[in-house]
Amino acid sequence: MRPIPGRRETGAVVPDVLTEDPRWDDIDLSALAGRAVAKALEHLGLPADAEVSVLGCDDLRITVLNSDFREKPGPTNVLSWPAADLAAETPGADPQIPERDFDGSLELGDIAISWDTCAREAETAGKPMADHVTHLIVHGLLHLLGYDHVRDLDATLMEGLESQILGKMGLDDPYKN
Repeated sequence: MRPIPGRRETGAVVPDVLTEDPRWDDIDLSALAGRAVAKALEHLGLPADAEVSVLGCDDLRITVLNSDFREKPGPTNVLSWPAADLAAETPGADPQIPERDFDGSLELGDIAISWDTCAREAETAGKPMADHVTHLIVHGLLHLLGYDHVRDLDATLMEGLESQILGKMGLDDPYKN
């Protein structure tokens, strides 16, 4: 992905994080989300002042969101609501570059993540919860930026980026067995 033209901000990324479930406080979702978003934006050459919000919830809440917005019953680990549709039309191509709003802000969108599903997945995979959550925040952010994994070539691109970003953070490749 090409960087957005203009001056790159050097300030720390501070996503707007709301936790509806107190268990998120145990792993400091704000710090994890801030680090994950910052590293992903840096890797993609995007400004550090991009706006992202993260909701830390439980399976009950994410089930309602999943049903309301995706018409899928049951919980999921992470959901994303992009501020703009940036998806590439050509499979495997980079998405469009997000554009700043009229006021100079760069809103990317919202992410919701469920404690219960993440904890089950982390335990099943034998991974630390913080590592799995970091992966899912990166995954959700890439969705906000127009990346997807429905088509095979898009999945290859997105998973490769996730692996690279997580590698720069010292975390294992989630797609290697």
